[in-house]
Amino acid sequence: MTATRIALFQAQSGIDPAANAERLVSAVSDAAAGGAQMLFTPEMSGMLDRDRERALGKAKPEAEDLVLAAVREAAARHGIWVHLGSLALKGEGGKLVNRGFVIDGQGEIRARYDKIHLFDVDLPTGESWRESAMYDAGKSAVIVPGTPVGKLGLTICYDLRFPELFQRLSEAGADVISVPAAFTVPTGKAHWQVLMRARAIEAELFIVAAAQAGRHEDGRETYGHSLVADPWGELILEMDGEPGLAFAELDLTRIADVRSRIPVHQHRRPIAPVAN
Repeated sequence: MTATRIALFQAQSGIDPAANAERLVSAVSDAAAGGAQMLFTPEMSGMLDRDRERALGKAKPEAEDLVLAAVREAAARHGIWVHLGSLALKGEGGKLVNRGFVIDGQGEIRARYDKIHLFDVDLPTGESWRESAMYDAGKSAVIVPGTPVGKLGLTICYDLRFPELFQRLSEAGADVISVPAAFTVPTGKAHWQVLMRARAIEAELFIVAAAQAGRHEDGRETYGHSLVADPWGELILEMDGEPGLAFAELDLTRIADVRSRIPVHQHRRPIAPVAN
């Protein structure tokens, strides 16, 4: 199998969905012009805003979201698949959902994934985050067959810290797992690369992580360093801390090669509960 060319859009999304949509449409065009068969974008590609009331006021239901509509139209126009990492959309009960989309080259939605693990933490720097106050958590793991990168497993950001989700996707046959993110700078410096490489090594597949980067309109700063890790944990691509577009080549035959060397999948066994 020949290698598949992909693109990663490292964004610096702001509080205006229309402006973010323009940047995404441009990224779709540039990715297609660069020969990519699929573009990956970060978490919160449509709006990054920690002001609860302002974000709730701007968020729309999926059917009315202008960012989703613009990206679908651009994907169809350029004939390229897009993993729209996630959007903040109106859900039920007054909260939002953090939802990712896989869009094919005809602009059709092939899959949706709602972020399962929500980021509720107090950091030593004084930063405090309570995603559960604003978002409803997803409940189901999602894998998408038939994409240009084979079977694509979907996660979002904080999901990275829960290896059981990656194992579940690996056991379901994923070739690639996408981790769109908006990592804080302190946690990014400490854990971003090591966790991405660990998940790739454990699951013995490719990890594609498109990230937010830089200082945003709502005052936060994100780490960037979008990357692609192969099944051996080697980095095929790592960007810096600035917005931009980068390309990588995925050779899916690498998965079988790595699994033949260390056959973790064959050696997994059920484990009884820990005895007290």
